Amino acid sequence: MKTIAYSLLVLGLLGLAGRNPSPVTGAPRDKENKAENKAKKPRGKFTIGKETTFVTGPVDKDGYIDYAAALNKHWRRGVTAASNANVLIWQALGPRPEGGRPMPAEFYRWLGTQPLPEVGPYFVDLFPFLKQEFNIKPQAANAFFQQQDKAQSRPWKAKDYPELASWLKANDKPLAVVALASRRPHYFSPLVPVKSKQGSSGLVGALLPGVQKTRSIAAALVARAMVRLGEGKPDAAWDDLLTCHRLGRLVGRGPTLIEGLVGLALNAIAVQAEQVYLDRGRPGAKKLQTCLEDLRKLPPLPSMAEKVGWGERFMFLDVVTQTDRHGIKYLEGLMAAADGSKPPQELADRILKDIDWDSALRNANRWYDRLAAALREKNRADREKKLDRIERELKALKQHLEDGGLAPLFERGKKTGKARGKVLGDLLISLLMPAVRKVQSAVDRVRQTEDNLFAAIALARYERANKRYPKDLRALVPKYLGQIPQDAFSGKALIYHPTNNGYLLYSVGVNGKDEGGRGYNDKPQGDDLSVRMPVPGK
Repeated sequence: MKTIAYSLLVLGLLGLAGRNPSPVTGAPRDKENKAENKAKKPRGKFTIGKETTFVTGPVDKDGYIDYAAALNKHWRRGVTAASNANVLIWQALGPRPEGGRPMPAEFYRWLGTQPLPEVGPYFVDLFPFLKQEFNIKPQAANAFFQQQDKAQSRPWKAKDYPELASWLKANDKPLAVVALASRRPHYFSPLVPVKSKQGSSGLVGALLPGVQKTRSIAAALVARAMVRLGEGKPDAAWDDLLTCHRLGRLVGRGPTLIEGLVGLALNAIAVQAEQVYLDRGRPGAKKLQTCLEDLRKLPPLPSMAEKVGWGERFMFLDVVTQTDRHGIKYLEGLMAAADGSKPPQELADRILKDIDWDSALRNANRWYDRLAAALREKNRADREKKLDRIERELKALKQHLEDGGLAPLFERGKKTGKARGKVLGDLLISLLMPAVRKVQSAVDRVRQTEDNLFAAIALARYERANKRYPKDLRALVPKYLGQIPQDAFSGKALIYHPTNNGYLLYSVGVNGKDEGGRGYNDKPQGDDLSVRMPVPGK
């Protein structure tokens, strides 16, 4: 997380405190006054309403919006335990997906299920399995992870990697549960903040262990697809790849950008493996048609606009109210000054005393409205223009703060509450605004790789019928594709170069440069999104 805002705040507080001796930096107060100040926490003002808190409830006993509950209620609409894929996903993961504390009872109440038993047929990661079953030491684990990478990128047989085959066999039951989960229509994963004697951590502290663990499940699904392909079970292999696709679509529906990005990663993993399936599985014309229909039935990729407009917005608004509730010390858990300095506590408290948060909340909502609206633009060029404008304004805001925009924080009196609220809100905006351009670029990349996959299937169908690949993509229209496959990044047709026994098909990628089909894994590295047939590295 960026540290500019808090570092700026700390330096400003320390600097002004040093230049302007006052009761804050003067003689120590007596014990009675210290005890009184400790008991009295600064409490600001905020109005509950659409323009400020965005939602009007639920409200806790202290008068603050429970943003976690509000977000969970919004995302759970129309979802039951019987239709929620995440109920089954957790049955596959078990109560401690990452080995730490089990999820709190509140998490299961939101899911509408009972807490999971400690022991069950749960998914186990590769190294814990190797350690338990084969007594593999940590120093030897790297060799098996390299095997796992190979097992996900090419067909293989159980005799090639017997330990990996045993690992997949041990995970048969949880993977079967995940396959069932992937066919459910909804996905709801409650966000439950960590709670302690000091209070709630807020939405930014909500745990997402199940989301991160789905990456391991996707790796297992793809590895199993490749061993099934290597052992002559192409239909079973396709089922695993389709499960990976569906799982990615489901996880990506969560309210946070993290869930959206994990969902995209799972879809990208599936697409890469499906290219291997097309090449090495050599599905016939009928199977290719089935694959095409399966992929077309998948739900759309997740909308990042909805996550920004709800999940990310709620996190920001929650940070504001948590800061009001707990004081500047709450921000210390989110960020730290570069040199470890902290502002004098009395000065920090004075900033929050009688602060009026309404301008900060209204301003934040305007920023999130604009971000969400930009992400909803279907035309990429129009979307990029809006994001450019937002980024320029954010940069100017940060520069303004560095050039002395912090001064209102140090003014005294109730009449300065609005000014202090606005400046502190600007500081939080400069820190917490999500990097939506990078997130949307990830969406665009995955969407393009899927479009490339559709084109690859069309090319495979042409090759099966004509015993060769076409000389030009125009040959695919209209029998195999409705139009010549397009590159969203260039606005032109995909680049296609047939070879003696295959082809190179690619998009120029986010940077818009034609790099000859070179992607992230090539040397020198490029940004192109390519399909190569035959798939390299067999």
